[in-house]
Amino acid sequence: MSVYAAPLRDMRFVIEDVVGLGRVSALPGLEATDGALVEQILTEAGKLAGGVLAPLNKVGDRQGSRLENGVVRTPEGFADAYRQFVDGGWNGAPFEEEWGGMGLPWLVATALQEMWQGSNLAFGLCPLLTQAAIDALREVGTDEQKRTYLPKLVTGEWTGTMNLTEPQAGTDLGAIRTRAEKTADGGYRLRGQKIYITYGDHDFTDNIIHLVLARSPDGVPGTKGLSLYIVPKFLVNPDGSLGARNDAKPLSLEHKLGIHASPTCIMAYGEDEGAVAYLVGEENRGIEYMFIMMNNARLAVGLQGLAVAERAYQQALDYARSRVQSRAVQGSSGPVTIIHHPDVRRMLLTMKAQIEAMRGLIYDVAAAIDVANRHPETVERARAQGRVDLLIPVVKAWCTDTAVEICSTNIQIHGGMGFIEETGAAQHYRDARITPIYEGANGVQALDLVGRKVARDGGEAMRALIADLDGTLAALAEADMAPLRDRLKAGRDALAQATDWVVDTMPKDAAAAASASAIVLKLLGLVAGGWLSARSALAARAALAAGGGADTRYLEAKLVTARHYGDHLLAQAPALLATVEAGGSAVMALDEDQF
Repeated sequence: MSVYAAPLRDMRFVIEDVVGLGRVSALPGLEATDGALVEQILTEAGKLAGGVLAPLNKVGDRQGSRLENGVVRTPEGFADAYRQFVDGGWNGAPFEEEWGGMGLPWLVATALQEMWQGSNLAFGLCPLLTQAAIDALREVGTDEQKRTYLPKLVTGEWTGTMNLTEPQAGTDLGAIRTRAEKTADGGYRLRGQKIYITYGDHDFTDNIIHLVLARSPDGVPGTKGLSLYIVPKFLVNPDGSLGARNDAKPLSLEHKLGIHASPTCIMAYGEDEGAVAYLVGEENRGIEYMFIMMNNARLAVGLQGLAVAERAYQQALDYARSRVQSRAVQGSSGPVTIIHHPDVRRMLLTMKAQIEAMRGLIYDVAAAIDVANRHPETVERARAQGRVDLLIPVVKAWCTDTAVEICSTNIQIHGGMGFIEETGAAQHYRDARITPIYEGANGVQALDLVGRKVARDGGEAMRALIADLDGTLAALAEADMAPLRDRLKAGRDALAQATDWVVDTMPKDAAAAASASAIVLKLLGLVAGGWLSARSALAARAALAAGGGADTRYLEAKLVTARHYGDHLLAQAPALLATVEAGGSAVMALDEDQF
C-alpha cells in the first residue's frame, strides 16, 4: 500500500485563497488565526497522520478489532496512536479553551479531520463520534453535565458514542424500543439493545460516554416519545473520579465489509439492574437533540468521502507513474508508464477534479459554520446557517457517492492488481462503501434536501446559493474564462429549473418529487462542486497574474483541473435536469409483483 501524504499545499490554497481565511479570522474570537498559524498546525498534523496513523491503516484492516471476555481489543498500535493523538491536543481543535480545546475555526479543524480520516479511516471514526457527542452536550447539556463530561471529552481522555439504531429500527427511529424507567430518586434506568454502535467499546480510554436515544418513561409511540440520555460506561463520582461499572456492555462485534479496525458493537443496556442514565435537556425532545449530533456527523462523513478518495487518488497516481505497460498511442520506442495513456490520464484527472471540488465545497460549508456560530450580525448568522442546512445533505451524499466512484477508479487503474488485496486498493474501496450508508443513507439525505431544504422554504435557500453562483459567473466573464463560465452557466440554469420543479411538484405529487430526489441532489452536488472549482480557477488566475513564483506549475494545474471539471462533469447537468423533470412516472409504474 502506498504511503499517505497529507495534501497540505492544496488545503492551504483552499483555506486561504478559495474559501477565504480572512473572512473567518475576522470573526469574534478567531482573530489570532492567521496564515502562519494555520500552516504550522497543518504541518504538525500532517506528521502525525502520515507518520503514525497511515502505517496502521493496513494493520487495522488485517487484524481488526476483537471482543475478548467482554472487552474490545483494537489492533496492534492503535491504542498507542490514540495516546499520541490526545497528547497532541488534536481532539479538541474546534472547541473552546475553557473546556481544554484549541479554539480553532471549524474551517481549520475540518482540514485536520481530513488528515485523520485520510490516513486511517477506521481510526478517525473514534474522534469523529466524540466530536458529535461534544457538540450535543455543548448545545443542550446542563451546566453540571458540561462540567462533568466536556473537559475529558474535549481532550479525548474519554470518548463518546451515538446510539440510535436497533434491529427493528433503522431509518425509522419511531420504532425504537429501548426504554427509560424512572427511579425512586428521580433518576433514570435504561433497558434495551442498540446495534451498529461505532467504538461502543475499546481499549483507548478508561471511560466511554454513550449518548442513547430511548423512549421516555411515558413516551408516546413514534419519534415524539423519544428522549436523549447520557449513559457512561463507568459512573462518575462527584470529585470526577470513576465509580462503579454501569450496566452497559458490548454483546458482540459486527463482521464487516470494511473499516475492520473500527469496533462496531451490539450494545446491551440494562441486562441486570438497569443502566444508570441521565436525561439530556427535556423529555420527548430526543430527536431534536440527536439531530445536533447527526448534522455534525453527516458533515464529517462527507469529509470521510473526500479523505478516502484523496488516499485512493494518491495510490492510483503512484501506480500510474511506476507501472510500465504498452507503447504510447502517439508512438514511442518502447513500453511506457501507464500515465502516458490518454484513458488513464482521463481517469486520474477526473479523480483529481472531483477531489478538489469536494474539498472546496466541504471547507466552504465549514467556514459557513464559523460564520453561523460567531458573526455579530443576526442576519448574517441566519444566512450562513441556511447555507449549512441546505448543503449538509449534499456534502454527506454527493461526496460519499463520488468517493466510492473514485475508489473504484483506483482499482481500475491498477488493473488486475487492484483486485488483489495486497495492493491495498481494495481496502479503500471496501472502507469507502459504508460512507453512503451510515449517518443517514444517501437516499434519506436526498429526501431531506428535496422535502425539508428546498420545498419547505419555497426554494429560498437554494436561490440564495444560485445568487452567489451568479457572482462567480460574473467574475469568470470579467476574467475572460468563457469555456468554464459557459459550463457553469448551463449547470446554474439546470439547477434553477430543477428547484422550480421541486417547489411546484412536491406539494402536488410527493412520490414524483421523492423519485427524483437523488438526481436533484446529484445535480446540486455537481453544480456546487463546479462553483467551487470555478472559484479555485479564479484564485489561481489571480495568483498567476501576481507572479505565481514557486507555485506557478501548481496554479497552472488548477486552471486545467477546473476546465476538465467543466467539460467532463458539469457537462452532465442538463441531462440530469431532464431526468428530474421526468419525475417518478416510470419509477412508480410497476406493481410490486412486476419487479
